[in-house]
Amino acid sequence: MADHSEIVDCMRSALMAYASGECDTPMPMHLDIAGGAEVHMKSSYRRGGRHFALKIAGTFPENIARGLPVGSGMMLLSSADTGEPVAFLADDGYLTDLRTAAAAAMTARELGRFDRLVGVVGTGIQARLSAVLHAAVLQAEGIVIWGRSRERAEWCARDIREQAPAGCTVRVAASAAELARDCKLIVTCTAAREPLLHVRDLGEGTHINAIGSDSPGKQELEPAILRASSLILADSRRQCEKLGELQHAPDLWGRAVEIGEFCQSPRPIAGEAITVADFTGLGAEDLYIAEYIYERLAARA
Repeated sequence: MADHSEIVDCMRSALMAYASGECDTPMPMHLDIAGGAEVHMKSSYRRGGRHFALKIAGTFPENIARGLPVGSGMMLLSSADTGEPVAFLADDGYLTDLRTAAAAAMTARELGRFDRLVGVVGTGIQARLSAVLHAAVLQAEGIVIWGRSRERAEWCARDIREQAPAGCTVRVAASAAELARDCKLIVTCTAAREPLLHVRDLGEGTHINAIGSDSPGKQELEPAILRASSLILADSRRQCEKLGELQHAPDLWGRAVEIGEFCQSPRPIAGEAITVADFTGLGAEDLYIAEYIYERLAARA
């Protein structure tokens, strides 16, 4: 079992290495598959590192009706010296979801958040992992879930209760607006293509970790939220401009600060400020988590 605290720190290292220009990380490739499915391909190599990684991760919504997992995927870790495969991780996309949740939770920690209530928009595996990791990292006392399907939201909440830290309550909100009124730390992790959160719903001091928008056309936030933000963070400016929430507010691209840069040089944030972190998922994160898992497995051999 991977240590969540170690993976959170691992993602901090990955984002800092990316922001420092240490990683050769090409833009992601995307395939749109029939039935609303999508497949993402990402890769990275850290200069001077021992490995390079290639990741394929897909989402197949129609698998719900088939009784199959919605996520699929794998990671290939290869030697940077010889090119030979070192490890093939057939994880069904789990490591992608885990590293994404860890990177978002780490960002909330780096911002100095002390929220006792975490709001999560979404009901899939990413919502579950994000809820659990944010609650653990921030020592939150409660989690609020909202999804477009009340039935799936209740199911998601039951699952989170089994994994959340002891004493952490979990409940379902009636609407995204209700969730935003109750929570100052919000994580969005859906495949939405139109805004689910609006600036009118947010209170002072709200921070949003926007995870779901990771390909052209996706959108979870009203652009006015970005315009009202005193700080816009991005895992990658060039990716977020084309794939993230920033694709819907391209004039704000110049204001974005990469998360790795912020980790290296934090800046004070007013308590009443609205802030947003835009996540599109980095190949560098896949490289770092693949190396982390491989090294743990090798140590046990």
